[in-house]
Amino acid sequence: GRMSANTSMVTEFLLLGFSHLADLQGLLFSVFLTIYLLTVAGNFLIVVLVSTDAALQSPMYFFLRTLSALEIGYTSVTVPLLLHHLLTGRRHISRSGCALQMFFFLFFGATECCLLAAMAYDRYAAICEPLRYPLLLSHRVCLQLAGSAWACGVLVGLGHTPFIFSLPFCGPNTIPQFFCEIQPVLQLVCGDTSLNELQIILATALLILCPFGLILGSYGRILVTIFRIPSVAGRRKAFSTCSSHLIMVSLFYGTALFIYIRPKASYDPATDPLVSLFYAVVTPILNPIIYSLRNTEVKAALKRTIQKTVPMEI
Repeated sequence: GRMSANTSMVTEFLLLGFSHLADLQGLLFSVFLTIYLLTVAGNFLIVVLVSTDAALQSPMYFFLRTLSALEIGYTSVTVPLLLHHLLTGRRHISRSGCALQMFFFLFFGATECCLLAAMAYDRYAAICEPLRYPLLLSHRVCLQLAGSAWACGVLVGLGHTPFIFSLPFCGPNTIPQFFCEIQPVLQLVCGDTSLNELQIILATALLILCPFGLILGSYGRILVTIFRIPSVAGRRKAFSTCSSHLIMVSLFYGTALFIYIRPKASYDPATDPLVSLFYAVVTPILNPIIYSLRNTEVKAALKRTIQKTVPMEI
């Protein structure tokens, strides 16, 4: 029939991204390249430090290393392609490339949601159950929590991507975004997508709100415990180990909730790429900055590593 002849029409998509800022392509390229290189270098440095420094062998750093590895993958899903588009002016992505990008973006994003919850549990156990902490977060438990986060990411990626790309796309093929994000891709589907939208809102609500609920619950208990600490110094120390994580959670969940938990009609091509830019490009670079600047142990480990690799001047 005529419909089936039309459904396979779209073989590639056009990612508009920042093409409307024609005069700024070179500047944007430089800015995003710098951010990307710093993100990869900063997160890689944390992975190396935690892997090699004997002082950073606690569960907290095990999760931080996992988070840093995640951030490298997460930002690499979108930024190199964006750089390619800014440099060449060619903005096409094949249908399979688009599906692949969406899968990995969902995979890394969902994994991070779950990992941030595991990190909150770690802080809860350290502050509220210090005597049972080695038992509650043994190496095996840490591996299980991290493994569950990765598994959750795979499920989310596989749950959405094949489902969306099995739907008919019969043109237009323009995505007002710099990567294949779920909402703008859904708008290009021919026919009724209300079921998909409902599925996305439910899945996201489950995925974002469950870990978020766990995080809030953990921090509720943590605050109660911190306020019971008699000394101001003790309170300050307990709170400072949580603050970095809290900042990351607020940034990551705030923008993700804004983008995903709302109907398709409220999608705004003008502002949404900016919001996406925030959580796809900016949040991953903040991770090493927030953790290393606010953390004396990471700073000390960095110093030790530099002293080992750079021979001291005589």
